[in-house]
Amino acid sequence: MTKRTIYLANPYGFSASLAGGPLQDLVRALEELGAEVQEPFMCAESHDPASPEWAWRTGQRNVELLCAADAVFAVVNGCPPDEGVAFEIGYAVARWRPVFLFRDDIRRCADADAYPLNLMLFAGHGADDWRKCWYESVAELADPDKYLARWLGGEVIAWGGRVFDDRIVF
Repeated sequence: MTKRTIYLANPYGFSASLAGGPLQDLVRALEELGAEVQEPFMCAESHDPASPEWAWRTGQRNVELLCAADAVFAVVNGCPPDEGVAFEIGYAVARWRPVFLFRDDIRRCADADAYPLNLMLFAGHGADDWRKCWYESVAELADPDKYLARWLGGEVIAWGGRVFDDRIVF
């Protein structure tokens, strides 16, 4: 089986302390599970936000990476979570890609009691199976009862009325 590619949607690259610690921990954990990780800050052509076209080039490159990815693993910390990450989740859902959500932020940030965040961030999941794609610690990523480890191991997963395997569905 070919390695599955995961786009790691996150705001950590904007902060040197977060890029050096928590971001590297997530990349390492996903790679240990067998994923090929596409992290947008590491894949950026330029890290100079002062350059005139940096924002546009970065956005275009991130969309290219999203299109090539088999799934999105999204860090949804913050209240509300980062707008760029929310866009990347929506883009993945629109392209029928699996979305795995990570939040180790203890604050609750939701309009409804059924979900810990804005309900639209769960639109790609079923009413109950979103919990199988929800992670609150790096150690939890390897949980064999949750979908990430099973999907990376080659299992065909059906959730939210969708079947996710090696097919690319547009």
